[in-house]
Amino acid sequence: MKTPLKSHRTHVFRFKHFAIKQETCPMKVGTDGVLLGAWVDMQQVSRALDVGTGTGLIALMLAQRSEQAIIEAVDIDGAACAEAQHNATASPWASRIHVHHMAVQDLAPKKIAQFDLVVSNPPFFSGGVLSSYQDRNVVRHTVKLPHGDLLAAARTMLRPQGRLAVILPYLEGLRFGELAATYGFFLCRRTKVRPKPAQPFHRLLLEFSRDVRPLQESTLTLHDAHNHRTKDYIKLTENFYIDPI
Repeated sequence: MKTPLKSHRTHVFRFKHFAIKQETCPMKVGTDGVLLGAWVDMQQVSRALDVGTGTGLIALMLAQRSEQAIIEAVDIDGAACAEAQHNATASPWASRIHVHHMAVQDLAPKKIAQFDLVVSNPPFFSGGVLSSYQDRNVVRHTVKLPHGDLLAAARTMLRPQGRLAVILPYLEGLRFGELAATYGFFLCRRTKVRPKPAQPFHRLLLEFSRDVRPLQESTLTLHDAHNHRTKDYIKLTENFYIDPI
């Protein structure tokens, strides 16, 4: 079951330059999405796709980080798409964000080699017993978006120099990297994330390219022993979070 590093259950989560209405979307704003949206490389990105956009958080972050990039966002949940569209429309970048209520598997044949970047905070739990809350199952389980389908869609829609970026729990991230190699992707950037200095790494931020590039590796600790955000975490997210503590 996918649990964000930190979640916020209020109906509206406010960032410095936009707000996220999240009353009906199954998954709320969480640290995973913020990390990915702030971390992914936006250089030379003119067109990006956010797969499983939810509230539209990552799509909005990408739009904020670029002066001209077109951001397309896709989700199979109708309530999520409605809120993502609301959040995009209310933002300063409404003209550059387009929300699609559909599966990425259906979008891929229509968007062949169109994107410089595909980004996703994907579902990862593929076993166990499904709960009675079907909307959360759609988000939290790989039933609707197997990782192989995500990789196949990204391979179809990315331009030759395009990149795929995801965030996953540590072990799932390692498995995803192995699977990505079978789809012709090469790991080019990896950041290992841990909550505090004495705790093990429990998230992987991963970026893949279609060609072989030097691997850039780093680590990120989110909080110090007193539960304050570290300097590195503040620096990464300072353009988004209102409260730096």
